[in-house]
Amino acid sequence: QVQLVESGGGLVQAGDSLRLSCAASGRTFRSLTMGWFRQAPGKEREFVSQINWSDTSYADAVKGRFTISRDNAKNTVYLQMNSLKPEDTAVYYCAAGAVGSSFQYWGQGTQVTVSS
Repeated sequence: QVQLVESGGGLVQAGDSLRLSCAASGRTFRSLTMGWFRQAPGKEREFVSQINWSDTSYADAVKGRFTISRDNAKNTVYLQMNSLKPEDTAVYYCAAGAVGSSFQYWGQGTQVTVSS
């Protein structure tokens, strides 16, 4: 099993930046594909970004503004969020899955609120 703990959310103004962190434990970090999802009020959970050993991908809504990265020595994945918009307001969830598998493990979420 994998335990994921997100941190770094908060209340910011439009145009500001935040960096979310997700600390992983319980399984070899390097063996995991890590991802970020978000869920806004009244909406379904949506994909934001993911990273494996060599590749990253982003949802169109965040491309060019968000950057995912990982520090394997610290068992941590990050989501740098720049130029935040009110529509980015959501609970952001860290997720993990074995390489070649779907996302199986989820953190508790961290709230990001962007005011206009």
